[in-house]
Amino acid sequence: MRKITLLVFLIFLGTNLQAQQDLPENPKPGKCYVRCTTPDVYENKTTKVQITPEYKKLKSFPAEYKTVTEKVVIKEASKKLRVVAAKYETKTVTFVKKQGASSLKVIPAKLTNSSETVEVKPAFAQWELGSPAPDCASSNPDDCRYWCYKGYPAEYTTIPVKKLGADATTQKTPITEQSNTYTKRVVVEPAKVIEEEIPAEYGTITKTVLVKDAYTEEVVIPATYEEVSKEVLTQKGGLTTWKEVECSLVEYSALPINWNLGSSTLTAEAKNLIDTRLMPVLANNAGTKMEIASHTDARGSKSSNKELSDRRAQSVVTYLISKGINASRLVANGYGETRLKNRCADGVSCTEREHAANRRTEFRLIQ
Repeated sequence: MRKITLLVFLIFLGTNLQAQQDLPENPKPGKCYVRCTTPDVYENKTTKVQITPEYKKLKSFPAEYKTVTEKVVIKEASKKLRVVAAKYETKTVTFVKKQGASSLKVIPAKLTNSSETVEVKPAFAQWELGSPAPDCASSNPDDCRYWCYKGYPAEYTTIPVKKLGADATTQKTPITEQSNTYTKRVVVEPAKVIEEEIPAEYGTITKTVLVKDAYTEEVVIPATYEEVSKEVLTQKGGLTTWKEVECSLVEYSALPINWNLGSSTLTAEAKNLIDTRLMPVLANNAGTKMEIASHTDARGSKSSNKELSDRRAQSVVTYLISKGINASRLVANGYGETRLKNRCADGVSCTEREHAANRRTEFRLIQ
């Protein structure tokens, strides 16, 4: 901590010595001096600023019409068909009511009685064993016997049968054809269609027809310009020498402007005060800088008081600039309620006169 304090002291000492080395030479006792700077030299120039660009303006013209009368078909031509009926006459027509045919009578077949002999067993022959010989000395019964080959006649039977005497036949009897008549109407002259022409029908209509469609014409609107005067820096100023001034000018001097409550607008009276008090000081001390300091009383918030004092100091500076004072020579500072001239801080009961002492605007010459 001691090292830091020592370092700060050495820096302050060095700065103070340097400032003292830059003080005016051979100063006069009881005199005050301010560092004068050569002012920046500005030249008023006029420049053209384009306010509006060149552009095209379109002028529109409506469509043009005319009324015409026209003959139109309201019913087209056509044809009419007339039908002529057919002509008839009556005729008698003979027809076969029942065609001729035949009737058939069936005569059955005739059968006669007869018989027929049928062989039921054919004639045959076979070997047959005869009786043993009486003088046979053998004890075997099959010995001493003989065989005979014996024949037998056929056997027949008689069966009664029917014989066809006459086969079945038919007898045809004709049936006479029957005729009859009827009347009918026959076409003597067929129906026909006669085509007749029907002429078209016409009417008159009135209609509006387009003569010329809507159109536009281009009109070129030239660009507009405004001449603006501006300050152009032609020569940069800088520090020059110390200048002897009245000591009262380096101390804050009152600029008794009666500001309206909460306002930072300069009245005509305030502007006249600036013209008679500040303009001569700036004119007689070329190259010097002037601080405009504005203060408020403690009533209200600190932030609003600071803002109000800033605006009031800036109003004075802005007016001086409008009178031709270079802005580089002017400094506007608003201190709000930070530099009260009496005890009337927040929470302290004071008279209106005591509060009015803190509401002030001051000026002084500075380096």
